[in-house]
Amino acid sequence: MMAARLIAAAAALAVLAVLCCAAGPAAALGMNWGTQATHPLPPKAVVQVLQDNGIKKVKLFDTDPAAMSALAGTGIEVMVAIPNNMLADLADDAGKAKDWVKRNVRRYDFDGGVTIKYVAVGNEPFLESYNGSFINVTFPALENIQNALNDAGIGDRIKATVPLNADVYNSPKNNQVPSAGRFRTDIAGLMTDIVKFLAKNGAPFTVNIYPFLSLYLNDNFPLDYAFFDGGATPVNDNGVLYTNVFDANFDTLVAALAAVGHGDLPVVVGEVGWPTDGDKHAKASYAQRFYAGLLKRLAANTGTPARPNQYTEVYLFGLVDEDAKSVAPGSFERHWGVLRYDGQPKFAMDLTGQGRNTMLVPAKGVKYLPRTWCALNPNAKDLGKLGANIDYACTFADCTPLGFGSTCNGMDVAGNASYAFNAYYQVQNQKDEACDFQGLALPTETDPSTATCNFTIQIQTGAAAAMAMAMASLGGRSAGAAALVLALLQLLVLW
Repeated sequence: MMAARLIAAAAALAVLAVLCCAAGPAAALGMNWGTQATHPLPPKAVVQVLQDNGIKKVKLFDTDPAAMSALAGTGIEVMVAIPNNMLADLADDAGKAKDWVKRNVRRYDFDGGVTIKYVAVGNEPFLESYNGSFINVTFPALENIQNALNDAGIGDRIKATVPLNADVYNSPKNNQVPSAGRFRTDIAGLMTDIVKFLAKNGAPFTVNIYPFLSLYLNDNFPLDYAFFDGGATPVNDNGVLYTNVFDANFDTLVAALAAVGHGDLPVVVGEVGWPTDGDKHAKASYAQRFYAGLLKRLAANTGTPARPNQYTEVYLFGLVDEDAKSVAPGSFERHWGVLRYDGQPKFAMDLTGQGRNTMLVPAKGVKYLPRTWCALNPNAKDLGKLGANIDYACTFADCTPLGFGSTCNGMDVAGNASYAFNAYYQVQNQKDEACDFQGLALPTETDPSTATCNFTIQIQTGAAAAMAMAMASLGGRSAGAAALVLALLQLLVLW
């Protein structure tokens, strides 16, 4: 009997050990899902990635029907979004705001539908680089959308918020500490009104914080202060020590909120992340270091000095690389993904915050174009046109990895030309005419990639990708069922 009890106890302990070690991602963790790509992953593949990795929150930048359809029934909490170019119409007409809520929120708000938690009204509309374009329309649009949610009887569980860049607040030049944080003087009154409205409606303040940009914008910024592993000289704020810029930035906002009477307003970090290419500081090793520190803190509910031991809702930016994003802010803009363009993980990342050397679960069922690249024709004679052709290719494809400090920087002229030609060739779905460049290029089945520079093969999109995803989703089902789905998809293509 004693032996049997010991065996049973040992088995129970083993089960507990498994349960303890099978921790999921931090409850506060969400992902940004951007879609500015020439060959975006199918929405169902993206949602499957979220589910496979235990991510239960996602932030969108629109209300794309395909994405919303893929999210339906999953239980994933969603922040839908209204683009900046729609703010003026929604600000001017409460009826249009009600119509937007009807078409983009209520339409999906049913048992088995999409679990919408927030509506993002605009995206960083007060950026100084916008020169005030959205100053007069953001708050009225916010009011109209929240009021429309309230009138629809769903405002108690779906809140409108405005994702703002961290440039809406700062500390004075003569007192650069978090506790001195105030809202930017040119929008202080407006920010006060927005904060009071958010508080009245039980909505959070949403802010995007990017320690990477502190490095990018200031060559004298201490590198270690951008990370969480304690290697930086602390900033002393009246006896409170700040060992990283994320905490300092967050608490500068907390001070600004307190200065307008709402120091306890919930704060959602709408975007935070680290790019992996396009700048000397944008590399996978730094991204891995940054996320390891951030995720450990989220899992432990570490909080910040101003809000210690607190849950903080955070959305990582972003899930997948986007090769069609504007590079006006910097070439790194196309490389924020923790996954490559094809849904493959870039580096080890433990979403549980336990620091394990584990990779994210990749996208499933992704199909690629044929293994054919476009490269410089070794027999090309008239190289005088090479520069113009490279410029043309890079105008319509992503050549940011060729820049200074990037993964493909340092190749010779032939390597640069081949990279540009191949990038264009892949964007054009490997059309024959897309690999000519006035006789300077030829298709090749020999991979021109180097140890540090990956010459991509693009993924299939559209009908072909839909077929591939459907076949993958069938898994072990019968060949007859697979054939039936394939036939139906072919009919849809014909239709």
